[in-house]
Amino acid sequence: MGKLTVLALRAVLVVVLAGTAFVQALMVWALVSGSDPEDGSLPLTPLRVITILGMVSVQVALVCVWRLVTMVRRGTVFSHAAFRYVDGVIGAIVAAALVWFAVTVVNAPGQRDDPGVTVIMGGVGVAILGVALIVLVLRMLLAQAVARDVEAAQMQAELDEVI
Repeated sequence: MGKLTVLALRAVLVVVLAGTAFVQALMVWALVSGSDPEDGSLPLTPLRVITILGMVSVQVALVCVWRLVTMVRRGTVFSHAAFRYVDGVIGAIVAAALVWFAVTVVNAPGQRDDPGVTVIMGGVGVAILGVALIVLVLRMLLAQAVARDVEAAQMQAELDEVI
């Protein structure tokens, strides 16, 4: 992976991480200060809780991707240590899909006149799960690459012994 690609990816990761942290801080500030623009007796509405959980899942994925990019730069991505970060990304994507399904459920009662919106939102949730499946396939490819790397190292050690 080229230096420019790594720098661009890290810039995007930092911007998104800072953005989610900023939104979370604003939400907490609105709740603590009492300057909440919504008129509700319960400060933590279901949609706010869902939003906070969604941002946490995004942040987990960002941290895992950052660690994987670091491993790529060091040349250590084809190791068993990379699996925990790939699993973290998969878990974060599945959590994001579950959060999206929760948004769909919370939004569904308001869509009684037009249930198509709820169906579309459900389809988006299924698409998010599809992304998790794609990353799972990539994890399997990583597992094959790690196995080949280990096998190559063993063969090189045997060849070194022979020579």
